[in-house]
Amino acid sequence: MILLKIFTTMLTAHTIKILQSLDKKKYRQKYNLFLVEGNKIIKELPKSAYQFEKIYSVDPDNFAYKTEKIEQISPAELKKISFLQHPKDSVAVCQLPTNQCLENVLIQLILDGIQDPGNLGTIIRLADWFGIEQIVCSEDTVDVHNPKVIQATMGSFLRVNVFYTHLEDYLKDYPFPIFGTDMMGESVYKVAFPEQFSLVLGNEGNGIRPSTEDLINQMISIPRFGNNQCTESLNVSMSAGIILGEIFSKM
Repeated sequence: MILLKIFTTMLTAHTIKILQSLDKKKYRQKYNLFLVEGNKIIKELPKSAYQFEKIYSVDPDNFAYKTEKIEQISPAELKKISFLQHPKDSVAVCQLPTNQCLENVLIQLILDGIQDPGNLGTIIRLADWFGIEQIVCSEDTVDVHNPKVIQATMGSFLRVNVFYTHLEDYLKDYPFPIFGTDMMGESVYKVAFPEQFSLVLGNEGNGIRPSTEDLINQMISIPRFGNNQCTESLNVSMSAGIILGEIFSKM
């Protein structure tokens, strides 16, 4: 990879320009790289399937493992390459993983057009918390390697496989029950979930698109117990947490 030659020298203006461009999906794909920030998450990288090209740190001695891929930089340089308003301590330059689907996953989430990076990051954290190995995303769902998504996952992206595909084609061949979320669906507290299934969560504003909805076996909802009608709906990541909590409480 041509960038390896860049990263073995000092933090040049050219390197800074490349790293700064990684906040955009087209450049992450062009260079096959993305950034991970903060020592806590970076220290988990060697235990994951992710490969890193370089770690830029204001304090390299903070890392227990020693490698020529760790380079010391100044706080001023860190600020130039960080996507955070208040940069932490280190930035890791990582290779994008292969987009691949895991087989025989018992429970998985399907995301249909989720656009908010914070929502995707939170949903990945929820999946990690409940031991869900895979999230399948529509091609127009926000990129998992968006810097805001990575930060919102708090490291959970390292343990949950996120796969992007054309949902209609994927769901047509999916052999197990498919549940969807809709305000008119049956109460989640009354539904008996099978051992293996998928749960579809829709776009923040428009919900699940009709072409996806046609392939869903059953719609479920979170009933409203309060009398205040001002709250029209729940945030998609909040809904995911409530539904997953109920599902796993019955296991």
